[in-house]
Order: sequence, then structure tokens, then C-alpha cells
Amino acid sequence: MAERAALEELVRLQGERVRVLKQQKASAEEIEKEVAKLLKLKAQLGPDEGKQKFVLKTPKGTRDYSPRQMAIREKVFDVIVSCFKRHGAEVIDTPVFELKDFDIAGQFDPMIPDAECLKIMCEILSSLQIGDFLVKVNDRRILDGMFAICGVPDSKFRTICSSVDKLDKVSWEEVKNEMVGEKGLAPEVADRIGDYVQQHGGVSLVEQLLQDPELSQNKQALEGLGDLKLLFEYLTLFGIADKISFDLSLARGLDYYTGVIYEAVLLQTPVRAGEEPLGVGSVAAGGRYDGLVGMFDPKGRKVPCVGLSIGVERIFSIVEQRLEALEEKVRTTETQVLVASAQKKLLEERLKLVSELWDAGIKAELLYKKNPKLLNQLQYCEEAGIPLVAIIGEQELKDGVIKLRSVASREEVDVRREDLVEEIKRRTSQPLCIC
Repeated sequence: MAERAALEELVRLQGERVRVLKQQKASAEEIEKEVAKLLKLKAQLGPDEGKQKFVLKTPKGTRDYSPRQMAIREKVFDVIVSCFKRHGAEVIDTPVFELKDFDIAGQFDPMIPDAECLKIMCEILSSLQIGDFLVKVNDRRILDGMFAICGVPDSKFRTICSSVDKLDKVSWEEVKNEMVGEKGLAPEVADRIGDYVQQHGGVSLVEQLLQDPELSQNKQALEGLGDLKLLFEYLTLFGIADKISFDLSLARGLDYYTGVIYEAVLLQTPVRAGEEPLGVGSVAAGGRYDGLVGMFDPKGRKVPCVGLSIGVERIFSIVEQRLEALEEKVRTTETQVLVASAQKKLLEERLKLVSELWDAGIKAELLYKKNPKLLNQLQYCEEAGIPLVAIIGEQELKDGVIKLRSVASREEVDVRREDLVEEIKRRTSQPLCIC
């Protein structure tokens, strides 16, 4: 053990000698000679069987994000969270690997929460500027009523519902073949379903179906159509009716939905001319599930609920690919100002000034070199997207001012030191963008 310890010390010392030579920019021949000695010593040392090798791996189902990717993700989350809070939402924290849930409480008219969820969905997608979108709505009661009058056996309601839900991906003929060939539905029943589920439109379609001689006689369907008509009235008041389409093929596969259901789909994504659009499909969805909470209530009380889910990972991928396609630069920090020096031996003054800015709530940084060149400091600001530079020089210290430089315009003004914080705040009052 003592012999090995001595060899390890020789390796350490030789490694240090190699590093010093590299720092001193010694000749290549001299460095190679010392590196050869180091390798020879390491060969004598051999492997240490007592040391365990650790391999760092990302856990399954997770991924690492670069600073650029995190900047994009934070922007997406900021848009989503601020939109919910604008509508009076409260935040609750849930276990790791789950997203945050939002509770919009105090609503009584059953269609107002649905209308507000649709309004929130439209606001988020519009704010993210990821392309044109359409929100499809339907009602599970209309679907169930439609299946009943078409002759679908009660036992096949859910399995036929899952087939209908595929109409946004495959043709009606393929869906019909699945219903008849795989699920045993009579062809004439499938044809009757097809007459309904291939229809879509606005409130005029709701009114048309309210006059349907068969559908209007079904209690469930009539309730659903009545609620949808009221929903469209609210959507018109919210100014988003033109973004909503009543689509009888929308089924949403989850059994706990009890009323209105909705799903937002992208119609196109902004990419370069000639490139294929991103086929990401649905980016948000939700609906009403008045019976779900009662399943966990010992008394089985009915609790009216609506839910809205945002496809964060899909949206993040779209935004990331759009920025890459447009070759847009993404800021990875929110630094408002870089504290720089114009001459040497001003490190202490830079440290004092950056500390003053931090204490005043300014997002500031400085280069860690003792005597960085001014050009390098300015170049760093341009690369990092930092909008302002606070420059300290010998003359500025004598005059009690700081030279404040706009990185974009390259204009410089002298600002009294006591006024610097307010001037920086005034210039950076606009919300920071990711690009």
C-alpha cells in the first residue's frame, strides 16, 4: 500500500508539472516529453481495483435540458401560468413528475366554467404564437344519445366511441370497417353513425340537430345540445366563437367525461417555405367530469368539475423547432446589465458596483477575470444578449459617474452613481423575451 501511495504522489506531481508547462506555453517537444513520463508512471500504477466506477445516466422517462431549452420551457410555462392566474386560478403543488393543477372556484352556471376553460385555452395558444389552431367541441351525452338512436347496443357504446375518436387520423371507411369487421356492429348501424359523425360546424349545426326528428327525442342528446347552444352564446361574448367548431366525431377516450368535451389542434406551424409542417396534432384538451370526484367521496356526492390539460411537451417541441427553423437566438439568462471595467486593476470597484446592483434587485453579472479587456466584455454582452453595460473607468470614478452603454445602439451616457439603479430599471422595464 505504501508503494502504491508513493506512485500516486509521483503521478500527481508529474501531472501538475504538465499543467504548468501548458500554462507557460512551453515548447511542444518539452510538453510531449513530460506527458510521456506521466503516462509511464500511470502504467506502473495500473488500475485501482478498489475504486468503483460510476456511470451517470438520465433516469428512464426523463431527459436533460440545455440552458437554451430551459429558457424556452420557462417562457412556455410563464405564458401558461400567467394566463391561468389572470382568470383567478389558485395553484396547488402535486407530487414530482406531475404538472401543476389549477382550480377555478366559485362558478354556478354549469356552462361558464366550460366557456372559461375554452377561453383560457385560446389565450394560451394565441400568446405562444405556435400557429393557427382550432378548438373542437362535443358532448358525451350527444354521442351516447346518437349511438342509442342509431341502434348501437349499450354494451358497445364505449368501444364504438373509441373507433369514432380515430376520425381525425383515418378515413370514415377505415373507421366503419373497424366497427363492422372487428367490433361486430351491423353495417346499417355504422352507416347511420356515419351520417352524424361526419358533420361539423358552429351554433347553426347545434340548432339543426335540435330539430332532428330522432336525436331531439333522446333525453341525453337533448340536454347536451341545449348546453352546447348556451355554451356558444358565452363563447360569442368571450369573442372566441370563430375559433370553436362543433365536431360530432370528437369523442375523447376517457370514460369519466360526463358532458362537454374539447380538444385544440394545430392547423399549421410556421416553418420555412418548402419544409414539411410539424404533425403534432392535439396540443390541449379537456372537458366536464361531474361524477369523478364523487367516486372518492364516502357519501358519493356529485361535485361539478371541468378540467383542462395543456400539452406542454408538444408545445415545447414546436416552439423549439420554430426557433431553430427561423435561426432565432434564444437568451439563456435574464441579466439586465454587465458590470465592466475600462482599465486594469479595477476588480474591487467592479465587485462593489455589482453588489450594489444585486442589493437593489438588478440582475447583474461580471466577468471573473481580474483584468478583462473591454472589447471582450462588450463581445460577451452581444453573445449573451445582455442589453446594458455599466462601465467603470478611472475618470468615471473621479467624476462619481458610471458610463452606461446600450449594447444594441452602442450609445453611451454618463449616469450619476446614485441614479444608476433607477436608470437601469427604466431602460429594462419591458418584459424580457426568450429571443
